[in-house]
Amino acid sequence: MRSWLPFVLLTVLSWGTYIPTLHKGQMALGGSGLHAFLMVGVAYLGVAILIPGAMIARAGTWNLFTSGGMTFTIAAGVLGALGALGIVLALVNGGRPTVVPPLVFAGAPVVSTFVAMLYNPPQDSPSPVFYLGILMAAAGAGLVLANRPT
Repeated sequence: MRSWLPFVLLTVLSWGTYIPTLHKGQMALGGSGLHAFLMVGVAYLGVAILIPGAMIARAGTWNLFTSGGMTFTIAAGVLGALGALGIVLALVNGGRPTVVPPLVFAGAPVVSTFVAMLYNPPQDSPSPVFYLGILMAAAGAGLVLANRPT
């Protein structure tokens, strides 16, 4: 197995269980999205700040921080937090945990691919099969939504 595949699996499992788990927690907090989002932030403090901060301090690699790297990664963090906030607000405003994930997880990879192409322009134009894949992602989300458990 390739060394990066376990991390992809970790992400798929983590993000795949994120929205239903968030919704369950939000309901246990009286339906408050703000309280739920604050708890998500507390989790980020531990997982995204304390653990890598300790690892970087231990390795002594503080010199790797550059202004360009920090700018893009902070922007990525803001985008990630805004996405999490968007999910919280979708759930608070009537989105169901069986509806929100198919829309998010079908749409986000398509947007991500176009942004990646913007940052790193491909040498050749995408194949028509690429655009077919986008249509298939939309169709897949539509099929999941049309046949979701109620």
